[in-house]
Amino acid sequence: MSAAAAPLTDHQKRERIARRIARELRDGFYVNLGIGMPTMVANYVPPEIDVVLQSENGMLGVGPYPVEGCEDADIINAGKETVTEVPGTSYFSSAESFAMIRGRHIDLTVLGAMQVDENGDLANWMIPGKMVKGMGGAMDLVASARRVIIAMEHTTKTGAPKILPKCTLPLTGIKVVDTIVTELAVIQVTPEGLVVQEIAPDTTVEEVQKATAAKLIFKGPVKTMVS
Repeated sequence: MSAAAAPLTDHQKRERIARRIARELRDGFYVNLGIGMPTMVANYVPPEIDVVLQSENGMLGVGPYPVEGCEDADIINAGKETVTEVPGTSYFSSAESFAMIRGRHIDLTVLGAMQVDENGDLANWMIPGKMVKGMGGAMDLVASARRVIIAMEHTTKTGAPKILPKCTLPLTGIKVVDTIVTELAVIQVTPEGLVVQEIAPDTTVEEVQKATAAKLIFKGPVKTMVS
């Protein structure tokens, strides 16, 4: 990273991650966006791409966040945030929503994470000793979606790595993650390990590895992340 480069704010990190994940969307996809950072992806869907965003609370056709002052309290996503609807939006019970998920009708899900390891194991639902309501829909999504992308900051607030040789927190799923997108890199989970496909323009391969506890694989020149 250049000595003159100012560190990204938390919002800038999340925005970079969401923009990059939006580039993974493909025409005709049905996509579930998890609670938190993943919901930001809805703001950056490329205009030439026709995707249908599903929210597990019972909405098919989620649009971007509303303009301030135009919120409708009855139109919310699974995180209870106000969203917009696109033409053709439909509403249904959570039972029907999970039938869509468990029936493997979701092409892609984007989820946040506390930890991911080199096997593709995911921990994203609890920290022991802290009050939680339960695992929620994440367990269904990682077991049923055709592809799982993780949207998360590369390290914790204290700088500890979140990409590990082995997760230490309770698992949501085993060998379920396909791709990890952070503010530093795009990483593919493969049978041979974690392959770095892209790194951010304001970092280096050495800095990415230093921020990662698991061993990363760099195959030839690494592309620059474009968001």
